[in-house]
Amino acid sequence: MSENRRHWVSSATNMGSVMDDEQRYRALHSRDSRFDGVFYTAVRTTGIYCRPSCPAITPRRENVHFYRSAAAAQENGYRACKRCRPDTVPGSPEWNLRADVVGRAIRLINDGAVDRGGVGALAGALGYSERQLNRLLTTEVGAGPLALARAERAHTARVLVETTDMPMADTAFASGFASLRQFNETMRAIYDRSPTEMRRAAKGRVDGEPTTPGTITLRLPYRGHIDLAATLAFLGERAVPGVEEYTDGVYRRTLRLAHGPGVVELGPSSGSTHVLCRLRLTRPRDLPGAVRRCRSLLDLDADPEAVAEVLGPDPLLGPLLRRRPGARAPGHTDPEELTVRAVLGQQVSVRAARTLAGRLVERFGEPLERPDGALTHTFPSPQALAAADPAGLSIPLARGRALAGVAEAIAEGRVDLGPGCDRDEAERGLVALRGIGPWTARYVRMRGLGDPDVFLETDLGVRRSLERAGVAAAPAAAARRARAWSPWRSYATHLLWASLGPGHGGDEEGRRCRPDLRHVNEG
Repeated sequence: MSENRRHWVSSATNMGSVMDDEQRYRALHSRDSRFDGVFYTAVRTTGIYCRPSCPAITPRRENVHFYRSAAAAQENGYRACKRCRPDTVPGSPEWNLRADVVGRAIRLINDGAVDRGGVGALAGALGYSERQLNRLLTTEVGAGPLALARAERAHTARVLVETTDMPMADTAFASGFASLRQFNETMRAIYDRSPTEMRRAAKGRVDGEPTTPGTITLRLPYRGHIDLAATLAFLGERAVPGVEEYTDGVYRRTLRLAHGPGVVELGPSSGSTHVLCRLRLTRPRDLPGAVRRCRSLLDLDADPEAVAEVLGPDPLLGPLLRRRPGARAPGHTDPEELTVRAVLGQQVSVRAARTLAGRLVERFGEPLERPDGALTHTFPSPQALAAADPAGLSIPLARGRALAGVAEAIAEGRVDLGPGCDRDEAERGLVALRGIGPWTARYVRMRGLGDPDVFLETDLGVRRSLERAGVAAAPAAAARRARAWSPWRSYATHLLWASLGPGHGGDEEGRRCRPDLRHVNEG
């Protein structure tokens, strides 16, 4: 670990793995919400596990046991607290930060990989045996892949029970349970209530938000502050016709999911610690994957206080962060789509990039069975674009070849951009393709793969922001300065873009100065 990565281990983001139980108990005693989702507290005398910020009376130290995951607490016989609902807290930001096999496995499990292909497929995707993977996960988080998947399955079932009128048998199978009996037993064991009792208590509403037939309505939690309006506006400025729309502070888009297309609507909630999310899915089984994509899109598992600890004291970034408390690093719902859009929009304006992407959607996108307002298609799949004629894409031929080439590499599996991919390997694979240079690969790594520590020193918007601030903007000098911002350099990049006002920022609009264009022109 580099020296720059050592100084941040005191933050809540990473303390889950380095704290001892006495430190955890002090955090519990202070009801510090920063640690919600980072670790869980289980009380031996009650058989209940809670989030650290639970308002209940703090139990005696000798009666408390700590777990790194809700699954570990459940595996040891504890049920979820009905008061603080520990299964609804934001996920630990540690799993987005970590690039090792455990972090990759957690991201895959949260995406529903075990339910789709089993533990064997999960282990194979990571290059490990089932036994090795089980040992690694049990050592790190106190539970193996089956237990972690079971916890995700139960949480999905709870959402469906409380927010829909789906028959219980359908809910059980949609959540990934093998039988209705297993579903009922698991829900009783974890939540101490039957699914029927849970639905009756919810009364068709989610924390005051009315449900709509055919729609799954839920509130996505986050920790600390969030500049939600700016995050949604960032996405809205880049909305591709037919796939996305942004109206009155609400962002909507289509999703390509494992079992069919979906539509999501994201906007402010009546609560101060949630984002309102409405989903229409072809199959409810896609709920975990859809939620993971939404959380990644809005960077909801971030720890803004940990980011502020590093960037706040900086004389350049500190004032920018204070003007935008809770600034996030927006991700994307589909890194494959993001990669195509990054290539498609090279050397053109924001408006032109959206127009080109919209044309691509009309020609190669998959139409929705039922259009939902302005949303009519899902973004073209890599398979569809790989078969396209580069000369017929309404863009320069070199760029068309680059677009078809990257789509082919993704479709054939030569470049893996999935939730469990190795980020270093993905970046190397992208750079090896004709027309894909370092900027594009690192941009995909930052937004598509959720790496919080990417700085785009060659980006034109970054350089303009640095020049405006009167500091050295040459790429080498900027990169040296950014070392002090690790491991949150992606947030630094977004803050510098935001300082220029709307319409700026690297994205698929081509507003950058980078060596990638040389590769495109050579194509």
